[in-house]
Amino acid sequence: MRRRVVVTGMGCITPLGNDVASTWDGVCSGRSGVGPITLFDASDLETQFAAEVKGFDPVAHFGRKDARRMDRFTQFAMVAALQAVAAARLQITDANRDEIGAYIGTGIGGVATLIEGVETLRTSGARRVSPFLVPLMLPDSGGAQVAIHLGIRGPNLAIVSACATGTNAIGEAVEVIRRGAAQVMLAGGAEAGIVRVALAGFDVMNALSRRNDAPERASRPFDLHRDGFVAAEGAGVLVLESFEHARARGAEILGEVLGYGVNNDAHHISAPSEDGSGAARCLSLALKDSGLTPTEIGYINAHGTSTPLNDRSETAAIKRAFGQAAYQTPVSSTKSMTGHLLGAAGGIEAIFSLLAIRDGLLPPTINYETPDPDCDLDYVPNRARRTAIRHAMSNSFGFGGHNACLVFGPAPHET
Repeated sequence: MRRRVVVTGMGCITPLGNDVASTWDGVCSGRSGVGPITLFDASDLETQFAAEVKGFDPVAHFGRKDARRMDRFTQFAMVAALQAVAAARLQITDANRDEIGAYIGTGIGGVATLIEGVETLRTSGARRVSPFLVPLMLPDSGGAQVAIHLGIRGPNLAIVSACATGTNAIGEAVEVIRRGAAQVMLAGGAEAGIVRVALAGFDVMNALSRRNDAPERASRPFDLHRDGFVAAEGAGVLVLESFEHARARGAEILGEVLGYGVNNDAHHISAPSEDGSGAARCLSLALKDSGLTPTEIGYINAHGTSTPLNDRSETAAIKRAFGQAAYQTPVSSTKSMTGHLLGAAGGIEAIFSLLAIRDGLLPPTINYETPDPDCDLDYVPNRARRTAIRHAMSNSFGFGGHNACLVFGPAPHET
């Protein structure tokens, strides 16, 4: 009998809000978090918009000195993790700190800090480079800072699997609890990649939408006229616990992680296999791990990036893994509203999947106007749908062929 793993806390920073409640309200309202870039002058870029976090003041959270000693992605990770711990009412003491860990991943880490350091080196010389450059830019800084701040000494890793990162971090943290290496894990992803060089790189790949005249309509997953994804930033973190531990401390249980699938396409460094075969195997692995059949999944939170190839490939993958049940299963992409949070996407979308179960409300795919014959599933177009469900699936796929999938269920009722 393996340990059951439940969710007792959630925290997030997103382009739709700086906590779970405001973000979920924005998603259910079908509100776009996309707008013109304000973090830097983007006038010379092909794509001049993104989904930025708004109204975030790191000094208010950490003080001026400590805020300067964290990259923006680490600041997001810290705030989301602290929100999740507070929501879980988790008390950390000398008696339990060795049994609590953190797997908080990122796709590109402290890239803004690295770029700033390179520019300082170029213009002012080596002696002017910050002594904090290396620790700030490292991908493990998010989880490390969370551990230091909270004093938790359990397993601590930074999972890095491109846009599958957040989902992999949660799935691997589940496995840590299942095997008894920790009682509690903080897990998810954080990203702050809205920087000139990153957007320029995505642009020359033709990966980004170029709807500069209507940014809020740019992310349109599964629509025939989609033309690329919208870069976004933020963080999403869950508190995971063994069911026994959560029950013993009287925690409110928000849901259960029933299944986890992970594999690789071994196909291309940035493109998924067009037939969706690798992703389909991943979905099937998650279903097998959960013990559920396709007909028992009431909702799929799709990777749904709004790129021509991804949405077609993911649709094919769902049909391969689910068979005829694919046509009866609602699928939506919340990236139509949040943009693509890269390594943080899986953490945010896990939260949405759990809330869809809790509230019986399926978030929509907004900007869905013209059906694509190659994308012929039920994408919950434009408006949230009131539907009671018991199980939800969340998909994430990343450059390098990384595939990850989670299956969630309601809070267990066993005593």
